[in-house]
Amino acid sequence: MARSTDVRPVIKLRSTAGTGYTYVTRKNRRNDPDRVVLRKYDPIARRHVDFREDR
Repeated sequence: MARSTDVRPVIKLRSTAGTGYTYVTRKNRRNDPDRVVLRKYDPIARRHVDFREDR
């Protein structure tokens, strides 16, 4: 059962290229308390772009 104060919540990473593509992953809230920015592949834009955490 998931707790509301889960240490590893599920987050959505939305592309900054404006394509609307998202990745779904988990993050450790203790190591990364701020919003996460990862550089990942956007298949719609067909290149690597920054993906920002979307709550």
